[in-house]
Amino acid sequence: MSLKIYHNPRCSKSRQALALLTEAGAEFDIVEYLKTGLSVAELEDLATKSGGDVRAMMRTGEAVYKQLGLKNENDEAALIKAMAENPILLERPLVSDSKTAIICRPPELAAQFLA
Repeated sequence: MSLKIYHNPRCSKSRQALALLTEAGAEFDIVEYLKTGLSVAELEDLATKSGGDVRAMMRTGEAVYKQLGLKNENDEAALIKAMAENPILLERPLVSDSKTAIICRPPELAAQFLA
């Protein structure tokens, strides 16, 4: 299994999901997406794994979301491009494996990857 957590160390929910996975002894990679960014292809893959709802992967309360007028954007490719260019728009924590991606709000949702 290629378990990954897309993590923001400044986010308490992200830290809680990370702690849950760590305490369970799970093997996983940490992706600090604010530092590394994500490509359009990576975001498309995460969207597919999470059920295809691109907007659900977005932090709609971020200032850049409003500045870019994304509320009225219906083109999923444009939304993904906006997330690639502005990683702060990616909701966190997001945990994924080779088949599934889940936004772990609440953080306890990360436990689904431990079974």
